[in-house]
Amino acid sequence: MTTKAKKADETPVEEKLRALYDLQTIDAKIDRIRTVRGELPLEVRDLEDEVAGLETRLNNLNDEIKSLEEQIADKKNVAKEAAAGIKKYEAQQGKVRNNREFDSLNKEIEFQNLEIQLAEKRQKEYKIQIDGKKELVVGVQANLEERKGDLKLKKEELEDIVSETRKEEEELISRSKQAEAKIEERLINAYKRIRQNVRNGLAVVPVQRDACGGCFNKIPPQRQLDIRLHKKIIVCEHCGRVLVDQDSLFGKKSEN
Repeated sequence: MTTKAKKADETPVEEKLRALYDLQTIDAKIDRIRTVRGELPLEVRDLEDEVAGLETRLNNLNDEIKSLEEQIADKKNVAKEAAAGIKKYEAQQGKVRNNREFDSLNKEIEFQNLEIQLAEKRQKEYKIQIDGKKELVVGVQANLEERKGDLKLKKEELEDIVSETRKEEEELISRSKQAEAKIEERLINAYKRIRQNVRNGLAVVPVQRDACGGCFNKIPPQRQLDIRLHKKIIVCEHCGRVLVDQDSLFGKKSEN
């Protein structure tokens, strides 16, 4: 057993409960500060993700438009080469020696004409696609600008709240760590586990009007007496929170 563990075991239960309650008080203040921020951090992250998604969508659309424009340029070159081929084959037809050569050149001319028609058809199709994508770009761009504006406002709102409470939160976090250092690891782990499992984050609660200050279930008189004596750490049978009697616990503390 380490020296720290030995010291923790030797610490009276009453002192352990005071330390736990002090830690809970500090952590509850930190929780309240973070509650004031509400869902703003999540909203900011969601907007950042949405802006990033819209920017990616916009870049993809522009890449697709560029690709289609390149394909149009390619088809124009195909049509230009086909037209040059037609002129060449027509010139050769004037020098043929028989009908078979003439027919062969004529088929080449027909094929080149089909190439021109197909290239022109593809260009029209690509232009229609480009027009559709450009309309999408306008819509995505407008949506992106709107979301950027929303993100800017949410960030400013969050920064205002954070700046108002940053110093206090940092001080409380420092105090929380100092308070944790005074408590044995086993208790700290149990405390954190309870905090995670209860809705309001209160792991240590006082007895109020003969009931648990966390879940408000009634506590039997004998159990209340055990809690006031602080001879052992007692948890609520219903919610699992650590129970303390503030009057006896801190009344004795103030007398020291």
